[in-house]
Amino acid sequence: MAMRGWPLIKLLPQKTNFRFVRYSKPAAFLSVILCVASIVACFVPGLNMGIDFRGGASLEMTKPAGQQIQFDDVRRAVNELELGDVQVQGIARRDSNIDDGSAAIVRFQVPEGRDQTSVVAQVEGAITQATGEVAYSGVNVVGSKVSGELLQSGLLALLSAIVLMFLYIWFRFEPQFGFGAVAGLVHDVVLTFGLIVLFRLEFSLTMVAAILTVIGYSMNDTVVVFDRLRENLRKYKTMPLRDVIDLSLNETLSRTIITGVTAVMVLAALAVFGGEALFGFSIALMFGIIIGTYSSIYVGAPIILLWGVKRGGSADDAKPIKLGMASRP
Repeated sequence: MAMRGWPLIKLLPQKTNFRFVRYSKPAAFLSVILCVASIVACFVPGLNMGIDFRGGASLEMTKPAGQQIQFDDVRRAVNELELGDVQVQGIARRDSNIDDGSAAIVRFQVPEGRDQTSVVAQVEGAITQATGEVAYSGVNVVGSKVSGELLQSGLLALLSAIVLMFLYIWFRFEPQFGFGAVAGLVHDVVLTFGLIVLFRLEFSLTMVAAILTVIGYSMNDTVVVFDRLRENLRKYKTMPLRDVIDLSLNETLSRTIITGVTAVMVLAALAVFGGEALFGFSIALMFGIIIGTYSSIYVGAPIILLWGVKRGGSADDAKPIKLGMASRP
């Protein structure tokens, strides 16, 4: 016999009537305070730069074919040397071009004032003690100039993504929609940087990828809300703009919550079981999805309310309705 009320998603209300716009001012005040604090934190104490942006050394290690390298053991052994950020990545063997887990690249930082040769020797000794006999080759050093260029390229990628998103929204909707979307994106990026500084997460190219994913998710959610808002603006031409915004947000709320919760559940599992290498990426992405949902409600839409918007169509198409407490059928 089937359980009544299953699946549990049926327990969610089919219609909601939350007055989001009513709380837009205190939400805007909170967002401004958090954004200013995040920007200040990016300079003092500053980002915890990883190897990609600080510079360091890389070492290629290989075991006999068929013998897998335990990446966690390697990472733990090098971390005990207190060299800062440590990255271990599997690669294909040079002799067979097959990635069977027996070859890897270890990246680590060389502290200022310490001899590079002695540091590399210490790393090799720690790895050998932790994993057994290993062949080493391909020692390379990433200088500060190269890492600075990587940082510049990463920030340029973030800025380019925001500009392209603005052009897309401007083309699809109207300028005020574009500015609302960009304000939401900047809000999400700045607060994500604040989270990275607060929890001292390592800022690397992986973290740049997480922020770019946050931008894409936030834009996707914003487009859904704006599309419903544009549809309702054409449909209800005599309804006050704040009521149209509330109506549109309520109509897309269930979709937003379900999508966000599903993504957060997957990322939570990745943070728990993905290991140290993916922990920071998962945390930043989870926070970005949550804050991106918030910004589509309390950053992008209120800007449209402040700016105003033109309503298309003729007055004969107007369908005024009265917002009341909606009940389930």
